[in-house]
Amino acid sequence: QVQLVESGGGLVQPGGSLRLSCVASRNILNINNMGWYRQAPGKQRELVARFTWGGLTQHANSVRGRFTISRDHGKNTVYLQMNNLKPEDTAVYYCNGQLGALDYWGQGTQVTVSS
Repeated sequence: QVQLVESGGGLVQPGGSLRLSCVASRNILNINNMGWYRQAPGKQRELVARFTWGGLTQHANSVRGRFTISRDHGKNTVYLQMNNLKPEDTAVYYCNGQLGALDYWGQGTQVTVSS
């Protein structure tokens, strides 16, 4: 099993920045495809960014160039640096990872972009 705990959400004005953190309860080297998803009210959950096989990264078209996923193995933490935030980025952001055949999710952190 693995527990994922997100933090770093909040209210920010358009154009602002936030950094989300996801701390895992075990070595993230053993967790596959760790990444971030988001879900806005009335919409389906969607991929934001994740690590893929071989340590490569994948970012959604809507955030490419503004958001960057990174990780610190020593802290068992995955980050999402979000710059130039837009109102349409408002959503609950979830950390995700796979261990074996199981999918694990954090509890989510709210990001609200509004003036």
